[in-house]
Amino acid sequence: MTIIGRTEMKVLYYQPACGISGDMHLAAMIDLGVPEDHLRSELDKLNLNVEFSINFEPGSKMGISGTRAEVQVVDQKHHRHHEKIVSMIKQAEFSGSVEARALNMFRLIAEAEAKIHDIPVEKVHFHEVGAIDSIIDIVGAAICLEWLGIERVLCQSVEVGSGYVNCAHGKLPVPAPATQEILSGVPCTYGTVTGESTTPTGAAILKAAVDEFLPMSAFVPAKVGYGIGHKDFEIPNVLRVVLGEIADQDADVLLTDVPKHYKIEANFDDMAAENFEPLAKDLIDAGAGDVYFTPIIMKKSRPATCLSVLSDSTHVTLLADMILNRSSTIGLRILPFAKRVLPRQIKKIETSFGQVSIKQVTQPDGRQRWKSEYEDVQLIAVSRGLDFRSVKQRIDFEIQKKLDEAQ
Repeated sequence: MTIIGRTEMKVLYYQPACGISGDMHLAAMIDLGVPEDHLRSELDKLNLNVEFSINFEPGSKMGISGTRAEVQVVDQKHHRHHEKIVSMIKQAEFSGSVEARALNMFRLIAEAEAKIHDIPVEKVHFHEVGAIDSIIDIVGAAICLEWLGIERVLCQSVEVGSGYVNCAHGKLPVPAPATQEILSGVPCTYGTVTGESTTPTGAAILKAAVDEFLPMSAFVPAKVGYGIGHKDFEIPNVLRVVLGEIADQDADVLLTDVPKHYKIEANFDDMAAENFEPLAKDLIDAGAGDVYFTPIIMKKSRPATCLSVLSDSTHVTLLADMILNRSSTIGLRILPFAKRVLPRQIKKIETSFGQVSIKQVTQPDGRQRWKSEYEDVQLIAVSRGLDFRSVKQRIDFEIQKKLDEAQ
């Protein structure tokens, strides 16, 4: 009997003690194990091959070794407005998760620039971020985060630097206004290094990806990646990212005043039923925990449908925007809720029909119960031309016998 543990939550922990930039983040992701070939093949969907090349090589700062990223651009003068960048990403046909996360990162920067310059978001002209290298940094970040398949992203306080920085708008204090605006509500440290250590791109990556900013506890590190920066500071200019696990029963240690779970709801009495299925698929692909529909009766006795979407704090804004953009509703209800999950394991057990997965949970009183996975049983029944119910009964009998023998 093979047991695959699922009592742990897969977590990514950022440690930007010397800040974060887009190229450092890409380098850290590659150093952590994201395949270069996967990143390149996904970036090719942007159809920017003639405009850039990206190289990864070993690097080090003050004795700490890792990976350094270098994005080389053929024509850096080709800047883009926000709407052009949005169109480019949507036309690339990324997965829903990559598209939503990348668009959210750009939205954060666009809204920050719009607020600072007192202009509409659609009028924002990206000087630095519109450049190809920053587009690669942001879209690449979304690609890498999806590949890692993490369930939760955490981060310690972010070092932003001190002094002044030269940019398209002139000489500005550190952190740059856009960086400061994006990091609103995020724990930051100032002045550990002299110079700009966190860029608007790096700030947007963290703000869009991180579930909670807090010191780590009850964490079991499994793998570490280092992204090596190009600047020299008083301390090693590296971004450290740690992949690890947190036991489900220890997850409460990480609770803060910020809600972690949300339900997004909208009522529809004016949208064709055939439009719900693609909307639900897009929402799941973009990171929704679950999507379901409930028949309801609205005012004037109108038959209608209530859409319910479950989300974590990372994806709630993305999913809400997606519903408003892709459906007929003009308003949403966004409700925080508490969630309690029993510790569980996924076990693969050999039966006379072959290997079958079960989900086994432990109740508060210590007793355990289990259930065979429908997909495994259905596949066996179909492949052998047998009745599903009878196959399930035989499989469940064999599994229970093996579990009893293992005690």
